[in-house]
Amino acid sequence: MSIFKEFKEFISRGNVFDMAVGIIIGASFGKIVGSVVNDLFMPPIGILLGGTDFSEFHIVLREAADGKAAVLFKYGSFIGTTVEFLIVAAAVFSLIKIINRFKREAEKAPKPVPKEDPKLLLLTEIRDLLKK
Repeated sequence: MSIFKEFKEFISRGNVFDMAVGIIIGASFGKIVGSVVNDLFMPPIGILLGGTDFSEFHIVLREAADGKAAVLFKYGSFIGTTVEFLIVAAAVFSLIKIINRFKREAEKAPKPVPKEDPKLLLLTEIRDLLKK
């Protein structure tokens, strides 16, 4: 099989499209979380810490000279990105917990008994009577 045919089969599978949609939605979610962190969480945290702006925290490794920009070690941006990551991780963790809870509840639910089989129906009734 040629590489082109293999690639065409790979692209035409539904999983690839699902993955693409997930990546697009994930990127948008990342922008929203970034805005929540930088615009909503970090300003109050900065105020609590004496009016500091984390995005401005940096160490100058080399001053600007001869038309070249300064080289900065931006640990404030790292703090903001870390908070972003923790929020995304908490959201994903919560989502997985909810999905797993629904799966467990679905597994615990009794399986419906086909009405066509009188033997199974009788056994189900006996089981229910014994539980009482």
